Amino acid sequence: MTEPCIITVAITGALPTKEVTPAVPVTPEEQIESTQEAFEAGASLVHIHVRNNDQTPGSDPDKFRAVQEGVAKHCPGMIIQFSTGGRGRNPEERGAMLLHRPDMASLATGSVNFPKGIYENPPDFVDSLASRMLEFDIKPEVEVFDVAMLYNAANLVKKGLLKEPVHLQFVLGIPNALPARRQLLEFLIKESKEVLPGSTWTAAGIARYQFEVNQWCLELGGHCRTGLEDNVKFDSDRLAVSNAELVKKIVDVADDFGRRPATPAEAREILGLAPAA
Repeated sequence: MTEPCIITVAITGALPTKEVTPAVPVTPEEQIESTQEAFEAGASLVHIHVRNNDQTPGSDPDKFRAVQEGVAKHCPGMIIQFSTGGRGRNPEERGAMLLHRPDMASLATGSVNFPKGIYENPPDFVDSLASRMLEFDIKPEVEVFDVAMLYNAANLVKKGLLKEPVHLQFVLGIPNALPARRQLLEFLIKESKEVLPGSTWTAAGIARYQFEVNQWCLELGGHCRTGLEDNVKFDSDRLAVSNAELVKKIVDVADDFGRRPATPAEAREILGLAPAA
């Protein structure tokens, strides 16, 4: 028997304009089309950023809503997750789209150094985002960019701002943050079982570490994240054709680890989400 693996596709990301390649979907229409292709390839969860008209990272709730409606129409049952991230954006804007009540939203539980700046998530801001997600019955995906963020999530549970079981995403390979080391991932998994019992987890490998981390997740019993947000290269010598191609790369090896892509219904059950309407 193979065990289901939730494959998350992070379709666009918050890269500056100069780093956008033709493969990255930018407009809501492009994002919906790319998500549908990834869904048909085996993804059951989509992580969504939007962009302004000048292609800079955006917070427009109407654009989030447009992508949400298109994905719901063309990808039945797929879990829709909004990003509240985006370096340099006004903190007040980062949760503005939550009124549309997606299934999930990202929640980084602390600040961290990135290659050229600080990803700022001060405690009061984290508490306010967590409270807003509670208000709208949105399940957070706790993004762990540094080890302390795991324990910060446990404190949010104690304060009643985060419901159990918690879903975690370990982000590995960003310079100045957590390195992509298997021993470190194993430590994070072990600690999460102690401080957040019953939690589920996935891990994202950044850039050249993406597929290696995908394989660790398959082997260690977690879930996988892929997509052009984290890695615009398919391998060492060419750009990815699409998000769907990156999803398919996981699907093609999943059986080697006794795993298979989770259906949307299975993914919702694993994460404790309500069935799709």
